Amino acid sequence: MSSSRTGRPPVQRAARRPVAPRPQGENPVRTLVTRARRAWDRPLTAYYVILGGSLLITVLGLVMVYSASQITALQMSLPGSYFFRKQLLAAAIGAVLLLVASRMPLKLHRALAYPILACAVFLMALVQVPGIGVAVNGNQNWIALGGSFQLQPSEFGKLALVLWGADLLARKHDKRLLTQWKHMLVPLVPAAFMLLGLIMLGGDMGTAIILTAILFGLLWLAGAPTRLFAGVLAVAALLGAILIRTSENRMARLACLGATEPQTGPVDCWQAVHGIYALASGGIFGSGLGASLEKWGELPEAHTDFIFAVTGEELGLAGTLSVLALFAALGYAGIRVAGRTEDPFVRYAAGGVTTWITAQAVINVGAVLGLLPIAGVPLPLFSYGGSALLPTMFAIGLLIAFAREDPAARMALAMRQPRFGKKRIGGSQRPRRWNTMRRRAPGARSSGER
Repeated sequence: MSSSRTGRPPVQRAARRPVAPRPQGENPVRTLVTRARRAWDRPLTAYYVILGGSLLITVLGLVMVYSASQITALQMSLPGSYFFRKQLLAAAIGAVLLLVASRMPLKLHRALAYPILACAVFLMALVQVPGIGVAVNGNQNWIALGGSFQLQPSEFGKLALVLWGADLLARKHDKRLLTQWKHMLVPLVPAAFMLLGLIMLGGDMGTAIILTAILFGLLWLAGAPTRLFAGVLAVAALLGAILIRTSENRMARLACLGATEPQTGPVDCWQAVHGIYALASGGIFGSGLGASLEKWGELPEAHTDFIFAVTGEELGLAGTLSVLALFAALGYAGIRVAGRTEDPFVRYAAGGVTTWITAQAVINVGAVLGLLPIAGVPLPLFSYGGSALLPTMFAIGLLIAFAREDPAARMALAMRQPRFGKKRIGGSQRPRRWNTMRRRAPGARSSGER
């Protein structure tokens, strides 16, 4: 054996692995898309997207509420941070509700369905009692709680319909009764129409539209046949047309579609047009946080229904697209949770919550863009309003709990979080990697996705 100059034997170096040549026809964009799909298909992706997306929307909403409400508060001789402090309090309470809902077992969620429905119906009926119900902007859908605090029971009616409807359909699914159209419609549709009737007594058609969307979402998930689904849709459309035709205010809102001037004949489209002005003046990156001009008395409801317009003016197209991307990710994650579960209650409840948040976001943004009539519904998790924020955050907690209940997610969480310093199951063995959600626990059916 030859030796080195120092007299030591030469060090045997390991041969380097030959680098595999990159295929000439490989597209880097396609590779990036493939990696993104694999990352999205991991067990905990939906869990993190729902949690992170909802928190980002809520935090950004708090910032925009503070920016958009200062002028309104000062005009009412209130401190500039008045509405922000109330929204911050509601967000803190909502965060507690989100945490509680995300940790509650499914049996307890199902057990709370009937009490929540009963409380919602009682409060919605109490709104119509003289001396208790309070009218805001012509709609009597509020209950005064003392001081400056008010409660809108119809917002809790959305949560009640989701939980109760999901529990009802799940029990009928277990008994194989959903193949009969009578069991699919009764008592779900009559109960939903009862809630809609209580809401329409106060004149709040925007919330009624959201409840109708939730009802259609539940029927769709339950596998309603096309004829039955179309029949219910036709009845709802007919009733909606009658309610719009018999109201001058609703007809005026319908006439403002596509308006470019504040005054178009006898109809005043001031709010709709100034919402477009706010979006148009924002440009790509906006005028800067707090630098909106439309919130200085020109744009009504700048911190509630039209907060998306102020966001576009101050944060520009980049800010509005970011908000829309967060809602799109939240909606897709909710669909994924509903599509990958074997529990019928989880499927119906997750689909109902996703329909609720997505439909409400579409209606609000569509109204601000001038594509839909102004329905008077807030942007979920974003607009000012504690009555809307609390049930929505509880519903987000439901989605988080459902995402944690997935077999693959449970196993991934168990492997990532060993308790009290104990070793993971299997000792020194390498833990199993979950690259995709298709690698489910034994006995679980495939998702059916492609």
